[in-house]
Amino acid sequence: MNADTIGFTGGEDKNITAVLYRDGKGKTQKVKADYVLSSMAVKDLAAALPEGWLDEKDKETAQTLPYRDFMTAGLLVDRLELQNHTHHRTLNNIVPDCWIYIQEPEVKIGRLQIFNNWSPYMVKDSLHTVWIGLEYFCQEGDDLWSMKDEDFLRFAEQELVKIHVLRKGAVKEGHVVHMKKAYPAYYGSYKDFPRLQQSLDTISNLYCIGRNGQHRYNNMDHSMLTAIRAVELIQNQSTDKSSLWNVNTESDYQEIKEEDRNSEK
Repeated sequence: MNADTIGFTGGEDKNITAVLYRDGKGKTQKVKADYVLSSMAVKDLAAALPEGWLDEKDKETAQTLPYRDFMTAGLLVDRLELQNHTHHRTLNNIVPDCWIYIQEPEVKIGRLQIFNNWSPYMVKDSLHTVWIGLEYFCQEGDDLWSMKDEDFLRFAEQELVKIHVLRKGAVKEGHVVHMKKAYPAYYGSYKDFPRLQQSLDTISNLYCIGRNGQHRYNNMDHSMLTAIRAVELIQNQSTDKSSLWNVNTESDYQEIKEEDRNSEK
């Protein structure tokens, strides 16, 4: 925990023997490796590999892979101004949504998350307060990313007041989270990613998993499945990693609630 992977060691056979990391005190450490499951961004993984393991074309592809960064403002509020007009019963009769996508063009917020609806146990006093997350899609270093936390929290509150989700003065406290490379993007050098993927697969004991590890817009279930597939390959001593990369490639993938599926019958 609280450490950054900064390099790998290995020989000409492209087999990783150890992972180098910088600990929380800034000291470089080494841990021996039989197998490496990497969920770090492919861009950073490629930069940390030993010299010569990737050719110049693959290194350039990895270095220029595009991403979108992400910020969220967590606000604890006494109530929402939104009304529950659905047939879904909720604690304290708040709106039943976990996420609400925001369409109003006059604000920058992309999505609103209501943590009470994930579980009331996520909130200390779920009868009298609501924890919400305001999600913003941005780029590292832009105006939003560079805001001071207190300014960003004030800005986020004002946005929800503007679209009548909150009334002024509803916020009791707040917290800001920055997440780099939250969204792998499919443009620019991504067109050359299949070639880079093939090169990464030649590293015999490296298994790329998760959203950033595969530079793919994987959901949580997909990300967990890539880890399961990696373990299966290790257990079977298989060198064919295609099953790992085939997760979340179905053209007809959808999320369908069971009650919706039953209503179609």
